[in-house]
Amino acid sequence: MHSSEPPRPAARDFPGGRIVLLAGRMRRGDRLGHHDYRAGCALLDSLLRRSPGVEAASVRDGWPEDERVLDDARSLVCYGAGGGKQEFLGSAQRVERVQALVDRAVGLVMIHQAVSVPPEWADRATQWLGGAHVRGRSGRGHWWTRHRSFPEHPATRGVEPWRIRDGWLNGIEFVDGLRGITPLVWSGPRHRGTSAGGAGDVVGWAYERPGGGRSFCFSGLDAHSAWSHSGLRQLLVNGILWSAGLAVPDGGAPCDVARKDLRAYLT
Repeated sequence: MHSSEPPRPAARDFPGGRIVLLAGRMRRGDRLGHHDYRAGCALLDSLLRRSPGVEAASVRDGWPEDERVLDDARSLVCYGAGGGKQEFLGSAQRVERVQALVDRAVGLVMIHQAVSVPPEWADRATQWLGGAHVRGRSGRGHWWTRHRSFPEHPATRGVEPWRIRDGWLNGIEFVDGLRGITPLVWSGPRHRGTSAGGAGDVVGWAYERPGGGRSFCFSGLDAHSAWSHSGLRQLLVNGILWSAGLAVPDGGAPCDVARKDLRAYLT
């Protein structure tokens, strides 16, 4: 059941540009930089604030203690564990809170394993995101890929090629006919980053939801070191701004950071 509260205005009707970053819980004893969701969100917080009018709010452990931070959000960014471990799936109330944001055309962004859900959540996740990695049915693994060319889209403005060995989730189950989907990045152990792998190798995409609002997903970023690739950073920052309905400059949003400064964000 949806809330009986009066409907709130659509996200696009708010003059501000608040983007809420949910950093998922981290595993104790994990190696430095691996699945460092907190560091990634802290970096994104800093980079997004460089765009005029953008306000960012970072939340630890996957869900805010005070949900009022979500009230005027233009986009909700989730970077964390998946397969049902997402904190926003932790209760019926949280799921309905996210659904209410979707109904208001708030942007949704899922990074790395946040795109992965158990089979029982596949339909809902696909409605939200245009596609989902489904545990036990989709693919995953670590391999080298080179990303050289990108389709024309606001999220790809200024994106430079990069080569990386990342942890990828592919075999995404998309909406029928890829309606509303713009594939942006491909990765698979055979075709190594080209579009030759087709829909099965799509690991980054933009989605115009039929009911209004935008979603952006990228299944890489297994380790903090991936942020050192300027093209990857550019794609993520652009994609988040696009999901929020905010302008992306022709050359891409500001996202420069020195490699040595990336270490300062490590948890």
